[in-house]
Amino acid sequence: MYEKITPPTTGSRITFSNGEPIVPDNPIIPFIRGDGTGVDIWPAAQKVMDAAVQTAYQGKRQIDWFKVYAGDEACEVYGTYQYLPEDTLQAIKEFGVAIKGPLTTPIGGGIRSLNVALRQINDLYACVRPCRYYPGTPSPHKNPEKLDVIIYRENTEDIYLGIEWRQGSEIGDRLIKILNEDLIPATPEHGKKQIPLDAGIGIKPISKTGSQRLVRRAIKHALRLPPNKQMVTLVHKGNIMKYTEGAFRDWGYELATSEFRNECITERESWILSNKEHNSDLSTEDNARQLEPGYNALTADKKAQICQEVEAVLSQIWETHGNGQWKHKIMVNDRIADSIFQQIQTRPDEYSILATMNLNGDYLSDAAAAVVGGLGMGPGANIGDECAIFEATHGTAPKHAGLDRINPGSVILSGVMMLEYMGWQEAAELIKKGIGDAIANREVTYDLARLMEPPAQPLKCSEFADAIIKHFSD
Repeated sequence: MYEKITPPTTGSRITFSNGEPIVPDNPIIPFIRGDGTGVDIWPAAQKVMDAAVQTAYQGKRQIDWFKVYAGDEACEVYGTYQYLPEDTLQAIKEFGVAIKGPLTTPIGGGIRSLNVALRQINDLYACVRPCRYYPGTPSPHKNPEKLDVIIYRENTEDIYLGIEWRQGSEIGDRLIKILNEDLIPATPEHGKKQIPLDAGIGIKPISKTGSQRLVRRAIKHALRLPPNKQMVTLVHKGNIMKYTEGAFRDWGYELATSEFRNECITERESWILSNKEHNSDLSTEDNARQLEPGYNALTADKKAQICQEVEAVLSQIWETHGNGQWKHKIMVNDRIADSIFQQIQTRPDEYSILATMNLNGDYLSDAAAAVVGGLGMGPGANIGDECAIFEATHGTAPKHAGLDRINPGSVILSGVMMLEYMGWQEAAELIKKGIGDAIANREVTYDLARLMEPPAQPLKCSEFADAIIKHFSD
């Protein structure tokens, strides 16, 4: 079945039903050690996860680890440029859930990014990045503890699909010529716009299917959160890119108000209901006037459209959402992307789950991680309907490899996400407690130790793992 790897002789595979994992007590989980500092952080993470599972379940559950290869280590085993062997792809597909350290960017043609390739091959459409502050973690922000968000980033579309042509290429020039001479002139709203003849060009696909399955998973996650965190914010630049990012927003609202009608309220619907609750005699037009700034200056058609919106909300959901019932529903709203970058810093406690497209999500997740202490403590998951891969979110840092000094927090917390995904909440909580207590006791690796006031005595990577485990029993 496999060329150069052998699965464990014990353990069982994780299966899936309706997009959710069915986990045995002894799952086989493939792991990719990772390049660079993967040699240090993976053993530390594995030790912590095994200890947490043993402590939580006393031998009734265990993980049977299955070593597979990707990145530079794969080239050593399978040959030059074999960065992502078929063995690895087959193992991940067969066993369903995997975890990995950081991977190098391949040299040569073929695969641009191993991380992106793994996501696209396995249709892992949701990149999930929680950003939570652990007290004591150095942060440049005054109140980093106020930010507690989960970013749902669409993983398979947008610019990151990688369909582009370099400047001067034959196909790129042909495409520009067709656009300039045929398609743009045939679309009146584009006016006299033209693409420069010396441009590189890329494609930005945003599909209804891709957008809605991401928002669906984000809303399902929100349903599991405490009532005060049940909010999903659609992040986009639809004010400029109306047919891609604007469509993402519209499709998100469409899904929320159809599939999750009883569980969700949009922000705009809440305003309409609230206006009526404050004044039961409020007319449709007065409600519309309160809803829409500048209502009196609008055209008659636009006024009629807003009045129809008010009437539709009141007639369709007043019974199920009115009289304050909407306050106990999942709030679905939207924000412009550049605004949300400011608001996660200035008004962080107003947000919970942020659902967005690929490029926005890449920027936003790293920015949010910086608020709570940086990528060294940033976990990540890539989830589809029949597969999930959990990963460290930082780079390989090869100059630090083998020195036993890098912070393993990112891959350890990715392990926490994996345990939670598997339903092993007790083990996950032990690790979160261990990490929190270790940081609070200033038992940290050099990247955090040097930023503490006063600076702490740094632990080695392996010592940090031991400190986390020690705090399981405090």
